[in-house]
Amino acid sequence: MAAQPVFELYEDRGSEWRWRLVAANGNIVADSAEGYVSKQGAKRGIECVKRIAPDADVEEH
Repeated sequence: MAAQPVFELYEDRGSEWRWRLVAANGNIVADSAEGYVSKQGAKRGIECVKRIAPDADVEEH
């Protein structure tokens, strides 16, 4: 069975919390792009992405 995508939550070198979405093949497909002061803030960011991403449109520029 193939691995599932996973959100990784981690503390960076500057003591800020970040997340990244890792695909089943190990590639990082999204990240928080900025640090959060608290772990809870980063978790809220993950939940926001989970909520809104399924309905996101694709725009070509």
